[in-house]
Amino acid sequence: MLTRLRAFLDRWHQLKAIETLTDRDLDDLGMTRAQLEAFATMRPDVPDRVARMAAIFGIPESDLKANYADYLELLGTCSHCADRAACSLLLHSGDLARPRDATFCPNAPVYAERGHVAA
Repeated sequence: MLTRLRAFLDRWHQLKAIETLTDRDLDDLGMTRAQLEAFATMRPDVPDRVARMAAIFGIPESDLKANYADYLELLGTCSHCADRAACSLLLHSGDLARPRDATFCPNAPVYAERGHVAA
């Protein structure tokens, strides 16, 4: 319970800090206020899920993050996905996971295009 309360307070402080950023600060970061707020409130496992799913399509994490705006979009899509259970099952299948098994993933078309494989 105490851990959840601390997490809530940390997130609240992050959102308050985002509110105080100026337009110039946001320009320097290359992000909108909405993107920062979405990033601050997303589940902590989302970046790992995105990286692991991309790896199934043969995309290294460095390539995934090469275009930061596209990477943020992938994170946002993953963050709002309704198929977390299917995702967990696939990600825990290790070397047996194949792109054709990820049809439930809303980011699969992007991964397939970047990895040059069929979704």
